[in-house]
Amino acid sequence: MMIVFDNPVMHVVDYPAQDAVEVIDKRVNKGTLMRDGAAERFRAELLALVSDERDIDAFDALLDEYGSLLTQPAVYH
Repeated sequence: MMIVFDNPVMHVVDYPAQDAVEVIDKRVNKGTLMRDGAAERFRAELLALVSDERDIDAFDALLDEYGSLLTQPAVYH
């Protein structure tokens, strides 16, 4: 498990052994676990955003694309 990204809008944890990515939208405290192709696509899109040093609005837009997947309540321990 590796925390790969954390900003005021989203939290992303990578699980390389399971080929999965967990994404939490902090604005609504909901998230999802993506696997295989969906995880790879999200990783690529996140990497493109980070490498371009975009602003928070760009991260909002990325999460909006995946909004229908973000259905699980985020529970913090």
